[in-house]
Amino acid sequence: MIKYSICLQTLIPVRINPSERAEMVTQVLFGELFTINEITGNWAKITILFDGYNGWIDKKLVFEISEGFFNKLKKNETAISHKIISPINNITQNKIIPLVAGSFLPFINELGKFKIENETYHYKHKTSTYLPTGENIARLAKQFENAPYLWGGRTILGIDCSGFTQIVYKIAGIALNRDASKQIEQGKPVSFIEETHSGDLAFFDNDEGQIIHVGIILNKNKIIHASGWVRIDSIDHQGIFNENSNKYSHKLRVIKRII
Repeated sequence: MIKYSICLQTLIPVRINPSERAEMVTQVLFGELFTINEITGNWAKITILFDGYNGWIDKKLVFEISEGFFNKLKKNETAISHKIISPINNITQNKIIPLVAGSFLPFINELGKFKIENETYHYKHKTSTYLPTGENIARLAKQFENAPYLWGGRTILGIDCSGFTQIVYKIAGIALNRDASKQIEQGKPVSFIEETHSGDLAFFDNDEGQIIHVGIILNKNKIIHASGWVRIDSIDHQGIFNENSNKYSHKLRVIKRII
């Protein structure tokens, strides 16, 4: 029987198999909804509502909610935190939780308060809405500059290439798929590098033609992407040119316009 939950931690690591030693494939952020599809020992197999991603989490991190409340939350046009890291106060338990950019804040009122079941929260920061423009995408992306690379990560404390693009677009109100190989299916192709706009996504493949990397175009010759860390490099019709190594690091496959 399917059960329903919302993330009330800063984040929940999602693993490929039900084991602490298993690879982390993504993370659930505060306020994101997920269904529990299976319980095996101390592990819950979940599906994240935001992007349909599946994986395993420690079942101690499940905060079960009713199907009715889940559906109510699903329909709610929720606010999104855009500060890289900011605190939120759980008034009920008198504790502070650090939030990362891209966290959902459901039912938040003008005083910064909201309630999830019997838990009351207070968020002191403003929740400005970012219009999905190239300028805003570039501004939001630069907030993550120098964040370390982490496979499966979606935060300033560690992020992978597609987690980076997904969270930046999420803050601007646009849902992207989780993996680069799926993000490439979204948007419209841009024929030439000279026609790119700030905010376009550039995708890169390996020798077998598999999509292995994605980044955000800043202008016609610069790209911001997560490779070792979130960095800005040059890009041309061949791919990304790394000025530190003085060679191309990624081979360009296609550019897509999302906005």
